Amino acid sequence: MRPRSTSPLAHSSSPLPPPFSSSSPTDRRLNTLVRHLLVENSSSVMDSISASPTSAFHGDSVFAHIVRAPEDPILGVTVAYNKDPSPVKLNLGVGAYRTEEGKPLVLNVVRRAEQQLVNDVSRVKEYLPIVGLADFNKLSAKLILGADSPAIQENRVTTVQCLSGTGSLRVGGEFLARHYHERTIYIPQPTWGNHTKVFTLSGLSVKTYQYYDPATRGLNFQGLLEDLGSAPSGAIVLLHACAHNPTGVDPTLEQWEQIRQLIRSKALLPFFDSAYQGFASGSLDADAQPVRLFAADGGECLIAQSYAKNMGLYGERVGALSIVCKTADVASRVESQLKLVIRPMYSNPPIHGASIVAIILKDRDLYNEWTIELKAMADRIISMRQQLFDALRARGKHF
Repeated sequence: MRPRSTSPLAHSSSPLPPPFSSSSPTDRRLNTLVRHLLVENSSSVMDSISASPTSAFHGDSVFAHIVRAPEDPILGVTVAYNKDPSPVKLNLGVGAYRTEEGKPLVLNVVRRAEQQLVNDVSRVKEYLPIVGLADFNKLSAKLILGADSPAIQENRVTTVQCLSGTGSLRVGGEFLARHYHERTIYIPQPTWGNHTKVFTLSGLSVKTYQYYDPATRGLNFQGLLEDLGSAPSGAIVLLHACAHNPTGVDPTLEQWEQIRQLIRSKALLPFFDSAYQGFASGSLDADAQPVRLFAADGGECLIAQSYAKNMGLYGERVGALSIVCKTADVASRVESQLKLVIRPMYSNPPIHGASIVAIILKDRDLYNEWTIELKAMADRIISMRQQLFDALRARGKHF
């Protein structure tokens, strides 16, 4: 039988490698160095390995004190759903669009865009810049602010690609905690369950303002105005751009204008969470109107965007943070500091999902196809909600 091959470090008596054939002074020095290291260090390396037997790790885990954390209140529902063997179960947890058969939907326009990526052999998988894909950033700003936005035309907007809506909120929150003079953010009551955790861990102090009125099942507009009116000057205010989560109750455009006037008069800083553009009304432009009201008055604001819902790119984690500034110079300096927030957090964002979005947004045919598919989803959601309401009400007044 052939003897097993052994590492040069296995035995100190192992034969040394032959010297380099080259007779140059450099190669002779390298040859001498290699032989010296093998002779001097082989036994010490093995002694070091032998001195650390695996039996040393047989005691209690250094993590034995860790208690089991509760499941996430939203994503934990999906965990329970997947474990439930019932054939008639429904997942009412995470907000992800489903077909009539209860299956995940990949938009046709997304598949077409992905096919373009596959067919383009010139595409590479290099790291993106810290701020992300340039085309994606420019197109995302135009989608939410409008192509004719003065802020965009005057280069007063800086946009960075982030990890969906959550990542956009986190980057924005950490930026404000480092560089904004007021570290209190007001969020609506109720709001998306992750908002409090995201902003608290960003370094901000979280307070709430009145929003939903259970008695009327509508907006508590007076309570909202009272709470924001009593907020300290300069405080940050989180606003749901459209399709408020979890109530679905949005202010009218007239109410938005009153909110804008109050926020500007108090020098509050609006931070929009735009997770559902196109889903509230079926129109991308209509759902962006509240944000555009604020951007058009020359004031500053932050906008977190997500493509998880309106393009169905849940798992791609595609989002953007835009900050509208007073001047182009300020916007440039803000971007430089956003890079310092992003670099130690996740270094740079992934390329695939952002490339899908960029292809769809800059191709007129694909963009039009997307708006048609998006409106179909929005209309179906509205119809299903109405049917559910009618069915529940038919069962009695308690519904």
